[in-house]
Amino acid sequence: MAKSAADVTSRRMVGLLGGTFDPIHHGHLRMAEQLADALRLDEVRFIPCANPPHRQAPQTPAVERSAMVRLAIAGNPRFVLDERELQRAGASYTIDTLLGLRTELGDEVALVLFMGSDAFVEFDSWHRWQEIPELCHLVLVERPNAQMTESLRPALQSLLRERYADDTEALTSCAAGRVMIRRIHALDISATAIRDDLRSKRSPRYLLPDAVLEFIRQRKLYL
Repeated sequence: MAKSAADVTSRRMVGLLGGTFDPIHHGHLRMAEQLADALRLDEVRFIPCANPPHRQAPQTPAVERSAMVRLAIAGNPRFVLDERELQRAGASYTIDTLLGLRTELGDEVALVLFMGSDAFVEFDSWHRWQEIPELCHLVLVERPNAQMTESLRPALQSLLRERYADDTEALTSCAAGRVMIRRIHALDISATAIRDDLRSKRSPRYLLPDAVLEFIRQRKLYL
């Protein structure tokens, strides 16, 4: 039976922002807030990665990165810390996280996975990548004056062409399966630059929440 307009409008929408968060900063937070507003999300889950399969292992232990996320999102009722990847052994595969979320939240909740447009260029190298769009929507995040400049391989071209959506209603009409490109007014902040500042005894104040910076100083991280 087709869903009514009221059913579609009431569908719960959950954004998913994964990363090492080493450390979390205002660029992460502002992006999540912009997308939550633009896509009318009910919540955004920050999912710290324990063992990223496509990049170097995080410098900071998982328990401390998770604590920094918790401090950073305190006070925002739409932001939630999800530690499931820190509690799993082995590589932190996105497919495993999505399967767990589907078991927990059910099949009717729309899951919206945020992904940098640069990361999408390599999406077909992800573990069991073909299954991921069956479990969530993909929102490819572009910075202003930037685009996917590298040529997409044929499989990704087909995925984008067949599943592309250009409005939020397309995401609310189903729980998974669409791909959307969103441009944001990104803050030019990087965790690498923050770590470099700290190692060089420069202040990274105003690049990340004060509570996170105080935690870093108390724990003597990134020295």
